[in-house]
Amino acid sequence: MGSSNLRHKAIEAIAATKYRLNRVNFKATHLVDLFACNVFNEEVQRQRLPKETFNALQKTIKLGATLNPAIADALATAMKDWAIDKGATHFTHMFQPMTGLTAEKHDTFIVPVTDGRAITEFSGKELVRGEPDASSFPSGGIRATFEARGYTAWDPTSPAYIREGPNGATLVIPTAFLSWTGEALDKKTPLLRSMEALSAQALRILRLFGKDDANKVFTTVGPEQEYFLIDKHFFYLRPDLVNAGRTLLGARPPKGQEMEDQYFGAIPDRVLACMAETETELFKLGVPVKTRHNEVAPSQYELAPLFENSNLATDHQMLCMDVMRRTAESYGLACLLHEKPFAGINGSGKHNNWSMATDTGENLLEPGDTPHENAQFLTFCCAVIRAVNKYPELLRVTVANAANDHRLGANEAPPAIISIFLGDQLQDVIDQLEKGMPKTTKQGGVMEIGVSVLPRLPRHAGDRNRTSPFAFTGNKFEFRAVGGSQSVAGPNTALNTIVAESLDFIATNLENAVNSGKSLNHALQELLPGIIRENKRVIFNGDNYTEEWHKEAEKRGLPNIRNSVDAFPVTIRKDTVELMAKYRVFSERELQSRFTIQCESYTKTVNIEGQLTSMMCRTQILPACLKYQLDVAGAVNATKAAGVDNKAQADLLRTLTQSISDFQGAIADLDKALGHHSNGAVHEHAKYMRDKVLPAMTNLRTLCDKLETIVSDEYWPLPTYREMLFLK
Repeated sequence: MGSSNLRHKAIEAIAATKYRLNRVNFKATHLVDLFACNVFNEEVQRQRLPKETFNALQKTIKLGATLNPAIADALATAMKDWAIDKGATHFTHMFQPMTGLTAEKHDTFIVPVTDGRAITEFSGKELVRGEPDASSFPSGGIRATFEARGYTAWDPTSPAYIREGPNGATLVIPTAFLSWTGEALDKKTPLLRSMEALSAQALRILRLFGKDDANKVFTTVGPEQEYFLIDKHFFYLRPDLVNAGRTLLGARPPKGQEMEDQYFGAIPDRVLACMAETETELFKLGVPVKTRHNEVAPSQYELAPLFENSNLATDHQMLCMDVMRRTAESYGLACLLHEKPFAGINGSGKHNNWSMATDTGENLLEPGDTPHENAQFLTFCCAVIRAVNKYPELLRVTVANAANDHRLGANEAPPAIISIFLGDQLQDVIDQLEKGMPKTTKQGGVMEIGVSVLPRLPRHAGDRNRTSPFAFTGNKFEFRAVGGSQSVAGPNTALNTIVAESLDFIATNLENAVNSGKSLNHALQELLPGIIRENKRVIFNGDNYTEEWHKEAEKRGLPNIRNSVDAFPVTIRKDTVELMAKYRVFSERELQSRFTIQCESYTKTVNIEGQLTSMMCRTQILPACLKYQLDVAGAVNATKAAGVDNKAQADLLRTLTQSISDFQGAIADLDKALGHHSNGAVHEHAKYMRDKVLPAMTNLRTLCDKLETIVSDEYWPLPTYREMLFLK
């Protein structure tokens, strides 16, 4: 059977396969009873733990107090008994290494005893610390290959949970991951450090405003997740999707997203069933998923949760990606999280909705109905504006990777220029603030619809801006540049830290002013207008996609880092090192390691994609083209022998032959570029991959996609865009 027949067989299988879609019964289990049923949360802790142990644990979780080691054994025993009651046979320390994924090593609760029997055991020592092999995870030079020891440290602020599997269940314990020498080898540890830094500075400002009841400030995050679902029959016939997560070849389909009929459209039954089961599994794990809908591109969808503590939201986001992938397989689907799995249509982001809240439940970015009178809100808002203006390149590097380069700057995602959108209402207040303390607030009023049966709808006082990379959306800022496949830990670590620095700056100035005898109101009137004047260049409320904005941004002096390779050095720049060291988020050595990992990851990604492109073109596309060329040549010879005018067929053969020759030459060019061996620095190697390998891949793809529009459909070996995006 030829490879082209495999593609046709896949289409036949998709048409013939029936899936059991009614696998979730919300009538049998109410949503409220389902939610967090597999989480060792506060309610379970209260039921299972001795009172003293429970109170000590809650003090750690809510106030950041150091956990008393004496209670670890009691905690471990209660956790084990609960897990076994839930069907667990093993436990694991789940951590987030610098691969951007999660990692885990499972150990059983079973311990043999001398008489041949076995007992279950889980000690406080096993709960608090694990010891996975650290030598095979990216360390950026912190650890040599032969230096294998690493530690996982229990994070009590992110509750343990039960992960159900096909044969039993596992107790999953979220942890940090550290080297034997004490450096962070993961994404969780710096995030936790940054949250503590911001909390300390935010509390200083709250104390000035008389808020003595707050003991901690959390950053909160609600990361939206965009993704694609395609049929697995197609997925397994595409080596590029299997190995790189995106299509490296493929002509644009006759219909893409130009009809604008996909966004918020009716969700296909199989996809809806998959979404429902995904949500069911996430509900069990306490993930507060709220929204599901069709996205802009065909076969693209979105899942969005409610706000949570940044650390917990990050853990939950990693869970979301894992559960989505696993559940999709049960419905014969492949879940694609890559930022740009299909060229020419919308890519996938992970909009990072970020705010600050106290442990008493107050959202510090809630403007209220009259933000001009809300001095506390204006203070925190000014801190964010100052932070984004002062450190735009640091935010940019947190979303820099080979995958996101295919998305950022296109007319679907925010450009690489970091700017802030405030909206009409807040912009008006900020404009007033620049000239002195504001006096009024614009109100939205109501919408006159002109249909008597419809209610009068209140209008928001400001619009939304989907082109802005950093937009205020009512009571939070939305960092839209985060990529669909990446962890939100890195962007939030940077965001927390730069805002902590601005809060520190503001708190120091206000404290000095108040201590010198000025009133807080007077001090604010002196400080905040200056902050606006010095940082307003980063505020832009228009269309960020236009060329006019790019020119205006250049006039304003805003950086425009167009690709990841140019962004990476920001990680080890002097101002970054000083900032991160000051707030104890990263040491210089930890930053150097991340720079190395960024460069190496980029190089490896492009190299894998280049090798795949070459292999697929040589072993799949070229043979199909040559077979079709043989058929066309036969037809030309046959018509010529019959004495029939065959000019059109001969022209086709000439075009096809020239296209194949150009195609073979481009394969050779890519192979030559890939044959380069770099002995230099990691950043120089990444530059080479960007400047030499990527252009060679792009040229080869252009020629391949042209051949796809010429070669007979009977011979084309790869599932096409028109099939993958529309057949389910």
